[in-house]
This record gives sequence, structure tokens and C-alpha cells, in this order.
Amino acid sequence: MSEVETTNDQTPAPKRKDKKPSRSQLRSASRRLALQAVYQWQMNKTAVSEIETQFVMDQDQDMDACDKVYFRELLQGVTASAKKLDALFEELLDRPLSELDPIELAVMRIGSYELSQRLDVPYRVAINESVELAKGFGATESHKYVNGILDKLAQRVRREEIAARRAANK
Repeated sequence: MSEVETTNDQTPAPKRKDKKPSRSQLRSASRRLALQAVYQWQMNKTAVSEIETQFVMDQDQDMDACDKVYFRELLQGVTASAKKLDALFEELLDRPLSELDPIELAVMRIGSYELSQRLDVPYRVAINESVELAKGFGATESHKYVNGILDKLAQRVRREEIAARRAANK
């Protein structure tokens, strides 16, 4: 196409330059890809390094649209500490961990990782991003379940941050 695009009425419109994604958009994309990679690890028990290589080399995965460093941290951090992460939220569940949907489990592991290990990520962002992942990939009502569990977990692991936020809003 030429330097100018046309609109429906054939009036030339200036060609838009593609905006560079924001840091939050890059991180959201990293979380989506990490969810897929963690899910693959859970289901196949494939080596994490192999999964990471598959994602980096796969042309269908748009790794340029994500924060690759954050993707790698999530994938490696979640898989390396899965048992510790599970222990953080397992007692908050209303059913055995083994009965969780694999997508819900992967989402909660990522959310738990961010809540417990990435204190630079506000707790509300960690929860909201997990809820969005559950909406996009999980069962119909799984986002509500994920929200409830991660909210309870945040009350434990981010107590000071939540108290400061409440005090600031008074």
C-alpha cells in the first residue's frame, strides 16, 4: 500500500505509525505466554528449558510483543517453586489441589508468584492480570474463583501494602 491509506469515502488519511506497546502491555503479553508455557509444563512435564526454547523459536508466538525477560522469570520462577506456591494457596481452596482445572492451577501459580515474589507489582495488578488470564483461557466462571483465592492470599502476603492503600483512601 502507498504512504497514505484511504478511508471509506476514498479521502486519503495519513498513515498511522504503530505505537510501541507500553510496559504493562508487554508484561500482560508475557503473562499470557507464561500461562501457556506453565500449562504445557504441568501437562507434559517437559523440561522448562525445552519449553522456553519452543516459545522463543516458534514463529506463531509473538515474543516481540512481550517482555521476554519477564516471560522467562515467570516460567522459570513458577516451575521451580510450584510446590511452595501451591502451599501458599492450597488451604484457601474449597477442594483438593488435584481437582483444580489445569488452567486455574497455572493462573493461580502465576498470580501467587507475583504476589509473593514480585513486590514491585502492585497486588491489585497481580490479581487483575490473573483474573484476565482466567477469563481468556479458563472455564466460564473460573475468573471469579481465581479472584477470590488470590484476594485472600493477598491479605496474607501483602498485608502492609493493603493496609497502606486503605489508609491512603480514608
